[in-house]
Amino acid sequence: MIDLYYAPTPNGWKISIMLEECEMDYKVILVNLGKGDQFKPEFLKISPNNRMPVIVDHENIVEKEPMSVFESGAILMYLGEKAGKFFPQTSPEKQKVLEWLFWQVGGLGPMAGQVSHFVNYAPNFPGDHSYSEKRYKNEYDRLLGVMDKILEEREYLAGDYSIADMASFPWVTAYKRYEVNLDVFSNVRRWFDAIKVRPAVRRGMDVGKAARNFGEGISKDSLKTMFKQDAKSISEMAKKKENE
Repeated sequence: MIDLYYAPTPNGWKISIMLEECEMDYKVILVNLGKGDQFKPEFLKISPNNRMPVIVDHENIVEKEPMSVFESGAILMYLGEKAGKFFPQTSPEKQKVLEWLFWQVGGLGPMAGQVSHFVNYAPNFPGDHSYSEKRYKNEYDRLLGVMDKILEEREYLAGDYSIADMASFPWVTAYKRYEVNLDVFSNVRRWFDAIKVRPAVRRGMDVGKAARNFGEGISKDSLKTMFKQDAKSISEMAKKKENE
């Protein structure tokens, strides 16, 4: 059994999709980011970066403790190796998957995440955010162009359907909210439409659906918890959670 510490966000969806694709047994433990669950001592023990998703694999015992893995890319690689699916173990196929997985975790995800912040959350804060929003929307557009080019010659990012596609797909799902016309990127549109109808993808995207929130009605305290973070405030929040 695998425990999945999760919130219904693109990074969380990556893992729920992979678990469904591999037909693995797992239990979802929802992490309420607005209430600061990510700062609880028991969570920081398995995720020192105070971010989800995290998995705990109770079937893999290391030093008498279940194996915990944080960071979505590392989790996808771990699950791919464990299941023997969607992550080739020999090159050049493995190298192609790694290239596009790292492209996502280092590029598409961070840039799309910033678009999400300035579209969904920045309006709750004072100031003119137009330059920042435009900057990240442009970069998101550029990255979709990179995808579109490679998908001219491949059905999926690394050739066959893999963890690279599962990592990237959730960050494309919000294209309408980001005011992107996906039809401009015809190869991405074809890729996106093929993935979204996969039964395991649909199940993975539905995990924790009732807890989704794109900034609507979010409280000031939750905004502060989620976004006004620096090393000092995180340390203070962790101490507060430790004493609760």
